[in-house]
Amino acid sequence: MTNGRNEVLLEGTAQGEPSLSHEARDVPFYRLMLEVPRLSGQSDLLPLLLRGDMLAQVSDGARVRVSGQFRSYNNRSGEGRRLVLSVYALALLPPQDEACNRITLVGALCKPPVFRRTPLGRSICDLMLAVPRRCGRADYLPLIAWGQLAARTAALCVGDPLALSGRIQSRLYRKVTEQGEEVRTAYEVSVMELSEEEQ
Repeated sequence: MTNGRNEVLLEGTAQGEPSLSHEARDVPFYRLMLEVPRLSGQSDLLPLLLRGDMLAQVSDGARVRVSGQFRSYNNRSGEGRRLVLSVYALALLPPQDEACNRITLVGALCKPPVFRRTPLGRSICDLMLAVPRRCGRADYLPLIAWGQLAARTAALCVGDPLALSGRIQSRLYRKVTEQGEEVRTAYEVSVMELSEEEQ
């Protein structure tokens, strides 16, 4: 697999209080939602994963600027989503009072691209990128490309390297379950640009 790159920079407003996610090597990790405005006036509500020693720097309604990585893990509990995505905070930075949502990824395609068109004829391509991590692990990250980028990425094959920049977005969708219809949130990377090495 290609050498990986996974860099995220976000700034937004903390929503609610952190909740305990899990412990790893006796270090507690907390989940916190970050609201990041888009240029359109809408907002993305993105999950952050913070070490316990970072909690003193965040509170409900506070501005938070974070650098980190977009990570995934498989939920094998049988409840909820199978692929859980969050922004793993490596560092909290001084806020600059301007919304920021940037991600840079380098990895390899791990599923065939799915190309389709909207009812209005706009091209979309859904992709799944494997981004290597240390110790032989990888993060599996869903991507969406639009327009000309959709057409270009649709021509890729499984195993092809892909380098890109974009933003992380959230969207609501409806899922029919045995208990009825549920509204859920999906997270994905909206591809804004392919790097020169991939053009």
